[in-house]
Amino acid sequence: MMPDAPFDPLAPKKEQPLAESDGSTVADESEAPETRPNVSGARARAQSRSVSDPLFGFIIAAALSIGLTPLLPESVELRYTLAWGALAGVSVLSWLLGTMERIDQERPDNLGWGVLYGLLLGIPFLVFLSQNVLGPAAGRLFPSMTAGGLLAFLVFVMPLAETLFFRGLLQGQLLSWIVGLMATLWNIVLFFPVMWQSITEHQAVALVIAILLLMTNMLYAYVRDRNGLASAWICQIVCNLIIFYLPSL
Repeated sequence: MMPDAPFDPLAPKKEQPLAESDGSTVADESEAPETRPNVSGARARAQSRSVSDPLFGFIIAAALSIGLTPLLPESVELRYTLAWGALAGVSVLSWLLGTMERIDQERPDNLGWGVLYGLLLGIPFLVFLSQNVLGPAAGRLFPSMTAGGLLAFLVFVMPLAETLFFRGLLQGQLLSWIVGLMATLWNIVLFFPVMWQSITEHQAVALVIAILLLMTNMLYAYVRDRNGLASAWICQIVCNLIIFYLPSL
């Protein structure tokens, strides 16, 4: 055997032959668990929150309306403002957080349909029920309000809060007829305590008003599905002016 050559530190290093792979590295990489997030679970939780949060807001607003009943009859305007403000607040927060459908640019014909539907529903009630039902009901639902204050409630406060919450937030997640029923229940909880004495004395008038509220809310939900959110907003403003404001003059 020949002796080994002496070690030379200046000599270039020889590349070592590649060791035969036994597949251990590949096996280790294949066996490493993936650290991907649970996308399906996160999506399910997000959907659950998006459905439950508006219902929670509806419960809070209804409870606030019932809790403010002792303010009647001296502070009707304050009760209405706080109750509708709760609906509007939940809607604005949902819009800011991105869980509510954005309002797109509307076409003039959609706004025209909103006006037309409001006229088709409101004018027959104005003609046939103005003297016996609508006039007395408007005076009892909005007692001691000036013409300007009542106009502000019917054109700005009420349509803004209810359209954004029911037609904008809830109707994006629930069926339209369910939203119509919930909006009617909200109106009954809000309005009927104000005119409770008249309701107990004239049950037929209370039934007519409940049917009227149901028809209007179902119409708003239909217009929202057919022509968009802005059209439903305009439709409610027109109905409010015909059904509540004109009979009160």
